[in-house]
Amino acid sequence: MRSIELLRFAAGAIIAHPMRSALTSLGVVIGVAAVVMMTSIGLGAQQRVTSTIAGLGSNLIIVSPGASRGGGGGGGSGFVMGAAGSGQTLSDADAEAIARQVENVTAVAPVVRGQAQLTADGANWNSRIEGVTPDYLIARDLVIASGRMFDDREARQGRKVVVIGQTVARELWGDLDPVGRRVRVRSVPFEVIGVLESKGQSSFGQDQDDVLLGPLEAVRSRIVGRRARGDTVQTIYVKAADADSLDRVQEDTTNLLREQHRIRPGDDDDFQTQNMASILQASQAAVATFTILLAAVAMVSLLVGGVGIMNIMLVAVTERTREIGLRMAVGAKRSDVLIQFALEAITLSLAGGLVGLLIGVLGAIAIAKLGSWPAAIPPWAGPVALGFSSLVGLVFGAYPSWRAARLDPIEALRRE
Repeated sequence: MRSIELLRFAAGAIIAHPMRSALTSLGVVIGVAAVVMMTSIGLGAQQRVTSTIAGLGSNLIIVSPGASRGGGGGGGSGFVMGAAGSGQTLSDADAEAIARQVENVTAVAPVVRGQAQLTADGANWNSRIEGVTPDYLIARDLVIASGRMFDDREARQGRKVVVIGQTVARELWGDLDPVGRRVRVRSVPFEVIGVLESKGQSSFGQDQDDVLLGPLEAVRSRIVGRRARGDTVQTIYVKAADADSLDRVQEDTTNLLREQHRIRPGDDDDFQTQNMASILQASQAAVATFTILLAAVAMVSLLVGGVGIMNIMLVAVTERTREIGLRMAVGAKRSDVLIQFALEAITLSLAGGLVGLLIGVLGAIAIAKLGSWPAAIPPWAGPVALGFSSLVGLVFGAYPSWRAARLDPIEALRRE
């Protein structure tokens, strides 16, 4: 029989039973849609984590108080964005020593943090307050949208000037330009001299634009108060000159701080150093593993769909026994019957794969819009989904096709 006739017979058998054909393909539809959506969610999570960590600053090392696990000052795998730690073990002197003695460092920025109520021109807003030095902008890759950053002299003198994020500017002054206006942080008046460019919301749910930056000494003495004693700081950001020197800078910083804090060999550090590149790699590896797990679970649906195709095709062989016997009697070869039933199984599976791919793409886009999640659909999703669904049809349709081809024409014609 010609190939075109085989395709026509296969298509005719599928069209003759539309409901049964749709239900047969349903398992493949669900399986392909689940694989595409799960993969998209995993890649979206990976992009979200990557953009968040990259937004903290490139080539960045975060030094925070608190004993590190296992000693030696290693970066650790846990991500702590400027956590205060278990004690106040970092100081201005530590930051100055790092800036002075560690090579390949472009910026060192000590930070203290607090939360305070802001009031300005009849408006109120509760925001995150950070006491920083001018190098903070360099370390965190921040950009001034309007106005300016306070300089070293203003920072040393503890001048009452601040730079604010876009959220603070909007909540306190709406569309008005806040530069040159006054804002009270608790009861202390500060002058707004600059506004930061927007950085948006992080994947941890924190609004990165809801922040007020002031000189370190002014915020520590006037806002944070007793929570930051003397010259202590909660975090030190260290920016390496380039990615190649990041590990070396982290090691030198750890060794220097151990000397500064007089930590004996073998004793645990009273601080932690975290390398953003290492954190990014660990996060990406974790998300990639999670994505593979989700895709593997979703592929179970494809296998279930394949079993469904095999069951329905076996039923079809039983129902069409007389038809098979008649075709063999008029000259059809066993190979023709085998190919026809295999084509039916592959067509059903491939059609289910196409519908599942469409549903998966639309579902991934819908999830991205509803959850403000990156719609990351991999370019290989289409070819892999269709190829795998065709393979499922071929594998699970093989046995029913073989059963049909092995029927005895005489016995088949006698079947009622």
